[in-house]
Amino acid sequence: MSTTVGKVGEAGLKEGELAPEFDLPGAGGEKLSLAAFKGKKVALYFYPKDDTSGCTKEAIDFNSLSDKFAKAKTVVVGMSPDPVKSHDKFRAKYELSLPLASDEKKDALGAYGVWVEKSMYGRKYMGVERTTVLIGPDGRIARIWRKVKVPGHAEEVLAAAKAL
Repeated sequence: MSTTVGKVGEAGLKEGELAPEFDLPGAGGEKLSLAAFKGKKVALYFYPKDDTSGCTKEAIDFNSLSDKFAKAKTVVVGMSPDPVKSHDKFRAKYELSLPLASDEKKDALGAYGVWVEKSMYGRKYMGVERTTVLIGPDGRIARIWRKVKVPGHAEEVLAAAKAL
């Protein structure tokens, strides 16, 4: 899989399309792939960096709802370009149980269109656009949330997963 670079505002994937496959290392020595979740709903959330304020809040919110996601037959997976070692520390520090995929090569991030050019204080750089993709049991994208605002987001994804 080659890395594709999107720009903010360019629509990449669309609802109804097959979700791009990924096969990545995860925290705790896990191997995470979309194929492993075949037949289940997957809430795949992309975040910029472990142990930053927004990313920590988002991870804690999703983690606190893990039982409810399980009842909705939905697996929650977080993905960032951070290395596995960083994910391990992040999970331990905040007692997170949800799987965290490490995409250091940014192949999956590119395929999902979330590795984009960003700008802060006039400086342009590449980074992860906070995005969540809800994938149905058929492997198709059921819903996409782009430029996510963290407060209330995990609950909104849970409601959509229950309705799917």
